[in-house]
This record gives sequence, structure tokens and C-alpha cells, in this order.
Amino acid sequence: MERNNESSGEFILLGFSDQPRLEMVLFVVCSVFYFLAVTGNSAIIFLSLMDLRLHTPMYFFLSNLSLLDLCYSTSSIPQFQVNLWGPRKTISFVGCAVQLFAFLSVGGIECILLSVMAYDRFVAVCKPLHYLTIMHPQLCLKLAAFAWLGGTASSTLMSPLTMSLGRCGHRRINHFVCEMPAIIHISCVDTSWVEGLIFILAIPIVLVPLIMILVSYGYIAAAILRIKSTASRRKAFNTCSSHMAVVSLFYSSIIYMYMQPGNAASQDQGKFLTLFYCLVTPTLNPFIYSLRNKDMKAAMLKVLGKDRNLLDPAGH
Repeated sequence: MERNNESSGEFILLGFSDQPRLEMVLFVVCSVFYFLAVTGNSAIIFLSLMDLRLHTPMYFFLSNLSLLDLCYSTSSIPQFQVNLWGPRKTISFVGCAVQLFAFLSVGGIECILLSVMAYDRFVAVCKPLHYLTIMHPQLCLKLAAFAWLGGTASSTLMSPLTMSLGRCGHRRINHFVCEMPAIIHISCVDTSWVEGLIFILAIPIVLVPLIMILVSYGYIAAAILRIKSTASRRKAFNTCSSHMAVVSLFYSSIIYMYMQPGNAASQDQGKFLTLFYCLVTPTLNPFIYSLRNKDMKAAMLKVLGKDRNLLDPAGH
């Protein structure tokens, strides 16, 4: 009977309800950022599908990253916007469970995918003559599938465990999203074993991919330093700089949130960090990859029908 009560009714997402003026500012800011995130990531996916020059392993993985960023933002921001706009700040039990599952899945998938993208850059810089042989389409599909399955599997384990924790009627979540640390925080039972399991799962999902990224870039840095030509060195660095920026943005917030006990972090810090990596990071990623990427710019100009005019002012 108690379990039935725990799995019925609604949760109240307090969010920033104690700061009404901030809520109005956040509504406007989030609307702008969400529009940019959806537009930018959708554009990358569209261009990668339409332009044959972008049918390469790097853009295949970039399209997967853009799809994940879309899922990241869409799993939380629309609900957040609804709660910001009106007095009701509720979400159903099922909606909360789905949101938690999507949030954990996408986060885990992105951790693994970023390590796969680092390996792709390692092969491109350190073994350029064998790049197409090593990064063949079948391997790319297997690596992408491994990332999606790995992240989804961890969420399949952790989401039900988190939602099944006894809450003794507590339904006021001090967050704007059904995130795992916030749900654990309202539990009225001993959660130390769940937090321990979270930490253990974070090792293969978060730390191992990060170590692989650091090792890959260690080899890349050594290879770049051996290049004598300044132009070639700069080109090799530009090939990896966008990915390094994305990794830094993503991991800096993820590690802070999930590699420590759920109740240790400041609640307000947790809200802003969550907002950062589910909205700001997905918005910045398309700009990071497109503004410094000649192939992406060329594909965009081609779709807009302006590439010929720019390449040949005379129109020939």
C-alpha cells in the first residue's frame, strides 16, 4: 500500500520559486537559449545528412552529439518553462520517472561518445594514412551503438532504484528537474548504498571515458609537437580544439554533480550547474563546431545557395 502511494500523485518542482523576479529573467533567457540549441543542433544534423562532404566519421559522431544535445535540452527545458510561467510547478510521477531516465541516459551516452570522438581525433592526427581504413563505417556504427547502449543500460539500472526510494510523503523537490541527487535528497530512508552504487557506476560511465580522452589527447599533443611545419601544426590543433572545448564544458559540470554524495553539494549550485549542462552547453556546442569548421561553413553556404558566389565573384 505504501509503495502504491509512493508511485502515485505528483511532485512539486520548487526550482527558483523563492525568487520570482529571477524566474521571469530565466524564462526569457531559457527561451532564447533553447531556441538556439534546437536550431543549431538540428542544423548540424541536417547538414551532415545532406552534404556528401560531411559523410565522414567525425561528422557522424558530431551528428550523434547534436542529437544527444537536443534530447538533453528537450527532456527538461520545456517542463521548466511551463513551471516558470505559471503558479503550478508540478510534474506527475510518470513524467518525473521518464525525465530522470532520459536525463541519466543522455548524460551517460554523451560521456562515452565524447571518448569515442577523442579516439577518432587520435586516429586522424596520429595515423592519418590509415584513418579511413581504421575508422570504417562498420566500426563507427559499433562505437556509436556501444555509447547509446552503455548510457541507456546505466540509466535502466539507476532510474528505478532512485524512484523506488521511500519518501514518506515528501514530494517537494528542491530543483527544476527530476534529477537524481535532488530525488535522493527527499528520501526518508538510508540512501548510502544508492550513493555508493552511483559512485561505482560513475567509474565506467564517467571516469573511464575521461581517462581515455586524456590518453588520446596525450598522444595527440606528442604527435603535434613532432610536426615541424607551423601551418601543419596549427591545422592539427584546430582539428581537435573544438572537441577539447566541448569536453571541458561537459565534464567540468558532470564530475562536480555526480562524483560526490548527493547531499553534499549546495542546492542552488546544483540548480545552476544542471541548467548549464542541459541548456548552455547544448547551445554552445554547435557554435564551437561550426564557427571554426570550414567544411561545416561550406555545407551551410551550399544549402543557402551562396557558395558559388563566394568562391567565384564573377559567377563562373
